[in-house]
Amino acid sequence: MTDFHAHFLPGIDDGSRSVEMSLTMLEMWQQQGIDRLCATPHFYAEHTSPRRFLENREFAFRSLTEAMQARGLEVPILLGAEVRFFDGISGVSELRQLCLQGTDLLLVEMPFTRWTDRMLLEIDEIRRRGLQPVAAHIERYMDLNPRRTMERFLDMDILIQCNAEFFLSRHTARKALRMLADERIHFLGSDAHNITSRAPNLGPALDRIEQKLGPRALDRLVRMEELFLQESGQVL
Repeated sequence: MTDFHAHFLPGIDDGSRSVEMSLTMLEMWQQQGIDRLCATPHFYAEHTSPRRFLENREFAFRSLTEAMQARGLEVPILLGAEVRFFDGISGVSELRQLCLQGTDLLLVEMPFTRWTDRMLLEIDEIRRRGLQPVAAHIERYMDLNPRRTMERFLDMDILIQCNAEFFLSRHTARKALRMLADERIHFLGSDAHNITSRAPNLGPALDRIEQKLGPRALDRLVRMEELFLQESGQVL
């Protein structure tokens, strides 16, 4: 299983603060049986350019992989980004460079406000450009938007990522399981940032899913995950 959304590259955003913390996070994932990770540091267009972001990401990745080799850790990592929505996002020429490595999948963090028609049109325009938007942690927006807006968004040709906490919280677990059973969730992620308050927790979420929905639900997740990654050009 792949953790599709995590902030473990050292020193690049508000995630891992050091190489040592990153290594500890990787060991936690291994203990939970997670066998592939997507590194998705925050990209904020108002703070940096795509070129500078990619340079910083490469430096952080090299630092981590050197330490992994020294410790004997082997974990497949795909480089990507969590791109915060901004006006004009669909027209950025370097957008493809922010997609998940080897794919057309672009993880987008939508605004934490009510969404306008213009915002939805921007997301649709990204798709028309040949990229595949993936909405990050969709559960965080459900109480911010009218139901008709969320239904319209979910019915668009957009992939959906949800966080492990959605399945672990007693307040939201029922809704999460229902969405997964209805095949409205395509990717899962821990959105891990550290080893304490926001530690890797995808493993416990997978256990909860299997307990409540059975092993076929996990099998379906794996099949969908591999299908979308393969269709986007990622060789697994």
